[in-house]
Amino acid sequence: MGKNRETGETGLNAGERMKRYWAHNWQLWLMLLPGIIYIFVFCYVPMYGVQLAFRDYSFTSGITGGKWEGFKYFRQYFESPMFIPTLRNTFIIALTSIVVGFPAPIILAMIINQIRNTKWKKIVQTTVYIPYFISVVVLVSMINILFANDSGVVGNFLKAIHLVGQDINILGKESAFVPLYVLTGVWQSMGWNSIIFIAALSSVDTQLYDACKIDGANRWQTMWNIDFPAILPTIMILLILNMGNILNVGFDKVFLMQNSLNLGASQVISTYVYTVGIKSSQFSFGAAVGLFNTAINFVFLLLTNYLSKKATGTGLM
Repeated sequence: MGKNRETGETGLNAGERMKRYWAHNWQLWLMLLPGIIYIFVFCYVPMYGVQLAFRDYSFTSGITGGKWEGFKYFRQYFESPMFIPTLRNTFIIALTSIVVGFPAPIILAMIINQIRNTKWKKIVQTTVYIPYFISVVVLVSMINILFANDSGVVGNFLKAIHLVGQDINILGKESAFVPLYVLTGVWQSMGWNSIIFIAALSSVDTQLYDACKIDGANRWQTMWNIDFPAILPTIMILLILNMGNILNVGFDKVFLMQNSLNLGASQVISTYVYTVGIKSSQFSFGAAVGLFNTAINFVFLLLTNYLSKKATGTGLM
């Protein structure tokens, strides 16, 4: 019988190795158990209801009792006049959020990392973290107050400097919806999302910064040649996860900012599912649209993961 090269132990069969592994690590699995149960109950068990998208649901028949309709409700959505608008609006909002919002915490983390005064650094970090704890309802209320057509401070300021017309209702203008949604989202989440990058930068060897100073590098060169390569694997992992949720535009904020005037730009897949599936009691149709949304997200996740592994060697699997 041979020996394990790493541990030097005599070779064991699979059952004995499993017993030794369990005896050594059972405490860790016990700590993971609540999380495993939570994910199983709230993520995997509800997947049983996916079949609702393929059945003609009725309250009397239950989830499994309706007539099997196959892809009827998927075709209904694809042929619907709302298919292109909802898909377009969702992509525009999601892609704009990623293009504008994803680099923001990275840049902020590298800037904060360059602050050498500890007290000032803590003040800056606390200040940029605070907006994250504002609820979506409060945030949208702030937007409505600041951009109100008659009394909004920001709205009146933009009109005073002639960036917008005097008769324009900013909250009701379709072209203003995406910028308002994205920029307020960046302001709210940028500080909190930078935490993971600041944590990654804390592991960088400080001798590298000293070497940069000796070589005469300025702060921007230090950030580009030391900070950015150090957090690149973290950036790629988070980018993959973000692309996997590209069509999961937040329902609550969009729904609260939505009105009859900006509906052409604010009607996304999630709000359409609520309007048609829940309010109109077309549960099978709503489930089909939601399942289509999830399938597209899964494709984007796999594609981004593949491209990331090809380009940087970093991926989820």
